[in-house]
Amino acid sequence: MIDYISGGIAELTPTRVVIDNSGIGYGIEISLQTYEKLDGCNKAKVYIFESINQRDSTQVMYGFASKDERELFELIIGVSGIGASSARMILSSMSADELREAIVAENVAKIKTIKGIGLKSAQRMVLELKDKIVKGEGASNDILLQPEKNDAVEEATSALLMLGFAKPNINKAMQTIMKSNPNAKVEEIIKIALKML
Repeated sequence: MIDYISGGIAELTPTRVVIDNSGIGYGIEISLQTYEKLDGCNKAKVYIFESINQRDSTQVMYGFASKDERELFELIIGVSGIGASSARMILSSMSADELREAIVAENVAKIKTIKGIGLKSAQRMVLELKDKIVKGEGASNDILLQPEKNDAVEEATSALLMLGFAKPNINKAMQTIMKSNPNAKVEEIIKIALKML
Protein backbone atom coordinates (compact mmCIF):
# COMPACT_ATOMS: atom_id res chain seq x y z
CA MET A 1 0.00 0.00 0.00
CA ILE A 2 1.27 3.49 -0.88
CA ASP A 3 1.44 5.80 2.15
CA TYR A 4 2.49 8.98 0.33
CA ILE A 5 3.85 10.24 -2.97
CA SER A 6 6.24 13.17 -3.19
CA GLY A 7 7.67 14.94 -6.20
CA GLY A 8 7.16 17.82 -8.58
CA ILE A 9 3.67 19.05 -9.40
CA ALA A 10 3.13 18.42 -13.11
CA GLU A 11 -0.55 19.42 -13.16
CA LEU A 12 -2.88 20.90 -10.57
CA THR A 13 -6.63 21.56 -10.73
CA PRO A 14 -9.10 22.05 -7.82
CA THR A 15 -9.97 18.32 -8.01
CA ARG A 16 -6.79 16.62 -9.22
CA VAL A 17 -3.02 16.74 -8.97
CA VAL A 18 -0.42 14.93 -11.08
CA ILE A 19 2.81 14.36 -9.19
CA ASP A 20 5.95 13.51 -11.14
CA ASN A 21 8.01 11.03 -9.13
CA SER A 22 11.09 9.63 -10.92
CA GLY A 23 9.55 10.17 -14.34
CA ILE A 24 6.20 8.58 -13.46
CA GLY A 25 3.14 10.85 -13.28
CA TYR A 26 0.71 9.84 -10.54
CA GLY A 27 -2.85 11.15 -11.10
CA ILE A 28 -4.41 11.76 -7.70
CA GLU A 29 -7.92 12.96 -6.82
CA ILE A 30 -7.84 15.74 -4.20
CA SER A 31 -10.19 17.87 -2.11
CA LEU A 32 -10.43 21.65 -2.37
CA GLN A 33 -8.65 21.90 1.02
CA THR A 34 -5.65 20.03 -0.36
CA TYR A 35 -5.73 22.09 -3.58
CA GLU A 36 -5.53 25.33 -1.55
CA LYS A 37 -2.45 24.01 0.28
CA LEU A 38 -0.73 22.87 -2.93
CA ASP A 39 -1.61 25.91 -5.05
CA GLY A 40 1.53 27.91 -5.83
CA CYS A 41 3.90 25.07 -4.86
CA ASN A 42 6.34 23.39 -7.25
CA LYS A 43 6.72 20.24 -5.18
CA ALA A 44 4.30 18.32 -2.99
CA LYS A 45 4.05 15.44 -0.56
CA VAL A 46 0.57 13.94 -0.73
CA TYR A 47 -0.76 11.27 1.67
CA ILE A 48 -2.58 8.56 -0.26
CA PHE A 49 -5.76 6.56 0.22
CA GLU A 50 -6.26 3.87 -2.45
CA SER A 51 -9.81 2.99 -3.43
CA ILE A 52 -10.67 0.03 -5.65
CA ASN A 53 -14.08 -0.08 -7.31
CA GLN A 54 -15.44 -3.62 -6.74
CA ARG A 55 -17.61 -3.56 -9.87
CA ASP A 56 -15.02 -2.76 -12.51
CA SER A 57 -11.75 -3.10 -10.53
CA THR A 58 -10.67 0.47 -11.33
CA GLN A 59 -8.24 1.97 -8.86
CA VAL A 60 -8.47 5.58 -7.73
CA MET A 61 -5.90 7.32 -5.52
CA TYR A 62 -7.16 10.07 -3.23
CA GLY A 63 -4.51 12.45 -1.95
CA PHE A 64 -4.36 14.72 1.08
CA ALA A 65 -1.98 17.48 2.10
CA SER A 66 -1.96 16.17 5.70
CA LYS A 67 -2.32 12.84 7.52
CA ASP A 68 -5.03 14.52 9.57
CA GLU A 69 -7.26 15.11 6.53
CA ARG A 70 -6.67 11.53 5.34
CA GLU A 71 -7.67 10.12 8.75
CA LEU A 72 -10.88 12.13 8.70
CA PHE A 73 -11.58 10.95 5.12
CA GLU A 74 -11.18 7.33 6.28
CA LEU A 75 -13.64 7.95 9.13
CA ILE A 76 -16.19 9.52 6.76
CA ILE A 77 -16.12 6.62 4.26
CA GLY A 78 -16.74 4.29 7.21
CA VAL A 79 -20.21 5.82 7.55
CA SER A 80 -22.77 3.60 5.82
CA GLY A 81 -23.98 5.10 2.55
CA ILE A 82 -21.06 7.52 2.10
CA GLY A 83 -18.49 6.63 -0.54
CA ALA A 84 -15.10 8.05 -1.39
CA SER A 85 -16.36 10.66 -3.89
CA SER A 86 -18.95 11.93 -1.37
CA ALA A 87 -16.27 12.08 1.33
CA ARG A 88 -14.08 14.17 -1.00
CA MET A 89 -17.03 16.51 -1.63
CA ILE A 90 -17.52 16.86 2.14
CA LEU A 91 -13.85 17.75 2.68
CA SER A 92 -14.03 20.20 -0.24
CA SER A 93 -17.03 21.96 1.32
CA MET A 94 -15.68 22.27 4.88
CA SER A 95 -12.26 22.27 6.47
CA ALA A 96 -11.43 19.26 8.66
CA ASP A 97 -11.82 21.44 11.79
CA GLU A 98 -15.19 22.83 10.68
CA LEU A 99 -16.49 19.34 9.96
CA ARG A 100 -15.30 18.01 13.33
CA GLU A 101 -16.93 20.95 15.14
CA ALA A 102 -20.22 20.42 13.25
CA ILE A 103 -20.25 16.71 14.11
CA VAL A 104 -19.35 17.19 17.78
CA ALA A 105 -21.95 19.98 18.11
CA GLU A 106 -24.50 17.74 16.31
CA ASN A 107 -25.07 20.54 13.80
CA VAL A 108 -26.99 18.44 11.24
CA ALA A 109 -28.24 21.59 9.45
CA LYS A 110 -24.66 22.69 8.68
CA ILE A 111 -23.62 19.23 7.45
CA LYS A 112 -26.76 19.06 5.30
CA THR A 113 -25.65 22.18 3.36
CA ILE A 114 -22.96 20.04 1.66
CA LYS A 115 -23.92 19.13 -1.92
CA GLY A 116 -25.13 15.51 -2.10
CA ILE A 117 -25.57 15.10 1.67
CA GLY A 118 -29.19 14.78 2.73
CA LEU A 119 -30.77 14.80 6.16
CA LYS A 120 -30.35 11.05 6.75
CA SER A 121 -26.68 11.02 5.72
CA ALA A 122 -25.97 14.06 7.93
CA GLN A 123 -27.72 12.41 10.90
CA ARG A 124 -25.81 9.16 10.27
CA MET A 125 -22.50 11.06 10.21
CA VAL A 126 -23.25 12.64 13.59
CA LEU A 127 -24.48 9.35 15.06
CA GLU A 128 -21.56 7.24 13.81
CA LEU A 129 -18.68 9.73 14.10
CA LYS A 130 -19.33 11.95 17.13
CA ASP A 131 -17.93 9.54 19.75
CA LYS A 132 -14.96 8.63 17.54
CA ILE A 133 -14.05 12.28 17.02
CA VAL A 134 -14.44 13.13 20.72
CA LYS A 135 -12.08 10.21 21.48
CA GLY A 136 -9.53 11.71 19.09
CA GLU A 137 -9.97 9.46 16.05
CA GLY A 138 -9.77 11.13 12.66
CA ALA A 139 -7.22 13.61 13.96
CA SER A 140 -3.49 13.45 14.38
CA ASN A 141 -3.60 15.28 17.71
CA ASP A 142 -6.11 16.50 20.27
CA ILE A 143 -5.36 20.19 19.65
CA LEU A 144 -8.06 20.13 16.99
CA LEU A 145 -10.79 19.73 19.58
CA GLN A 146 -9.50 22.42 21.88
CA PRO A 147 -11.05 25.88 21.93
CA GLU A 148 -9.01 28.94 21.12
CA LYS A 149 -6.24 29.39 23.65
CA ASN A 150 -6.64 32.04 26.27
CA ASP A 151 -5.53 32.20 29.90
CA ALA A 152 -9.03 31.96 31.37
CA VAL A 153 -9.82 28.84 29.33
CA GLU A 154 -6.50 27.21 30.28
CA GLU A 155 -7.02 27.92 34.01
CA ALA A 156 -10.61 26.69 33.89
CA THR A 157 -9.57 23.55 31.99
CA SER A 158 -6.85 22.78 34.56
CA ALA A 159 -9.31 23.22 37.42
CA LEU A 160 -11.89 20.93 35.79
CA LEU A 161 -9.26 18.29 35.05
CA MET A 162 -8.30 18.35 38.76
CA LEU A 163 -11.96 17.84 39.61
CA GLY A 164 -11.84 14.61 37.57
CA PHE A 165 -13.68 15.55 34.37
CA ALA A 166 -12.55 14.02 31.04
CA LYS A 167 -10.56 16.29 28.72
CA PRO A 168 -12.70 15.73 25.57
CA ASN A 169 -15.84 16.68 27.54
CA ILE A 170 -14.12 19.75 28.98
CA ASN A 171 -12.95 20.83 25.49
CA LYS A 172 -16.47 20.50 24.12
CA ALA A 173 -17.89 22.55 27.01
CA MET A 174 -15.20 25.22 26.54
CA GLN A 175 -16.03 25.58 22.85
CA THR A 176 -19.71 26.10 23.65
CA ILE A 177 -18.98 28.58 26.44
CA MET A 178 -16.48 30.61 24.40
CA LYS A 179 -18.88 30.87 21.45
CA SER A 180 -21.63 32.38 23.60
CA ASN A 181 -19.43 34.29 26.06
CA PRO A 182 -15.89 34.86 24.67
CA ASN A 183 -14.87 37.31 27.44
CA ALA A 184 -15.94 35.15 30.39
CA LYS A 185 -13.71 35.18 33.47
CA VAL A 186 -12.26 31.96 34.95
CA GLU A 187 -14.89 31.69 37.72
CA GLU A 188 -17.75 32.19 35.23
CA ILE A 189 -16.34 29.58 32.85
CA ILE A 190 -15.99 27.02 35.66
CA LYS A 191 -19.53 27.66 36.96
CA ILE A 192 -21.07 27.30 33.48
CA ALA A 193 -18.95 24.24 32.68
CA LEU A 194 -19.95 22.50 35.91
CA LYS A 195 -23.62 22.80 34.88
CA MET A 196 -22.80 21.30 31.47
CA LEU A 197 -20.54 18.43 32.59
